[in-house]
Amino acid sequence: MSFDIALSGIQAINDQLNTISNNIANAGTFGFKSSRANFASMYAGSQPTGTQIGSVSQSIGLNGGVLNTGRSLDASINGRGFFVAKDATGQTTYTRVGIFNKDATDYLVDAAGRKVQGYSLTPPSTVLGPMGDIKVPTGLLPAKATTSIDFVANLSADWTPPTGTFNPADATAATPVVPDPDSYNMSKVTLVHDSLGNEHTVTQYFIKDSTNPLQVNVWVSVDGVDLSVTTPPNNPSYALVFDSNGKLDESSNPAIAGGGPYTFNVGFSAAPATAMSVKLDWTGTTMQKGESTTSTNRADGYAAGSYIGVDLADDGSVITKYSNGEKQTIGRVALATFPDEEALTPVNDTAWIANNNTGTPNYSEPGKGVAGSLSVTTLEQSNVDITSELVSLMTSQRNYQANSKVITTENQMLQSLMQAL
Repeated sequence: MSFDIALSGIQAINDQLNTISNNIANAGTFGFKSSRANFASMYAGSQPTGTQIGSVSQSIGLNGGVLNTGRSLDASINGRGFFVAKDATGQTTYTRVGIFNKDATDYLVDAAGRKVQGYSLTPPSTVLGPMGDIKVPTGLLPAKATTSIDFVANLSADWTPPTGTFNPADATAATPVVPDPDSYNMSKVTLVHDSLGNEHTVTQYFIKDSTNPLQVNVWVSVDGVDLSVTTPPNNPSYALVFDSNGKLDESSNPAIAGGGPYTFNVGFSAAPATAMSVKLDWTGTTMQKGESTTSTNRADGYAAGSYIGVDLADDGSVITKYSNGEKQTIGRVALATFPDEEALTPVNDTAWIANNNTGTPNYSEPGKGVAGSLSVTTLEQSNVDITSELVSLMTSQRNYQANSKVITTENQMLQSLMQAL
């Protein structure tokens, strides 16, 4: 009986060594989760018959360290979530390894070539579509005509009315004319694009009013041509009126009966492209003492651009980049959580598959719930503790030697018994 018990001990230790050696071998594998062999006793009725490996526990809930890779398509998860991917057979796998790439068919795939699952987006919409494969659009991004300009600045309260006279007749010619610098306090240029992607310059000339210290007049020209001549109703300028606190006084907006937001529709011909109508919005502009500063001078619209790459954002957004400097969010990766993640079945390439014991997976966007957020340009390292594994290895060696000693001792006793007979 003792011979069989010792043999069971040796067999169990061999199984434990398989687990320990697998942990040590994967100490440098990204996203690997260590396992532990759990011994269990065996009985025949009330008689002990030895030991066995009763179960193998995974340490999935213990995160590994984080390595900064600097690669924009690498990501680690700060939480309990798993990236979701499908292989060529349609099998859904779950992994903590966030090494992504665009394959030859323009799909976002993981390091094993499985298609990453996420929610699709069709710009400019921000509504998420159903979960599925994420395909990266690599075609030409068509030009988009500018429709609005957001302009926010501080127009210095220290300004004094210019000494020169700003004469709109200077800009009535068909060719661009630059006004006298002594006739305005500040000028700002904004680049806009027409429907063909051609660039046009919208120039604002800010002039401190000579009669009202809380008013600044703005002349607007496009490509050097004064709009007061080319655009009805031929108003000479647009007046920005501020209150005593230096904020735009919408109730005193002279352009709107009864007051209203300070906006101006810049209309001009962009032939052969479609005629332009651009909303210039000064909301948020102030008049305060000190230097004149511009905090926002942003126009929508852009020229045509070619695809140059794809990035991943911390919220899981998949962002395409184009040669015209534009970026578009075309999808968002999904994360999965499980009622019992420790019950996941491990498969190749540091991935797991679900089973009846894990419960139904819950899918969500990064940053929502217990799934966790993403850290881009980083990867999760193995959670193997080499020191603990080496200690376990030495303990297994001693246990193996002890069981071997039992077998040797019993063999010697049997030999002595046979010699005595």
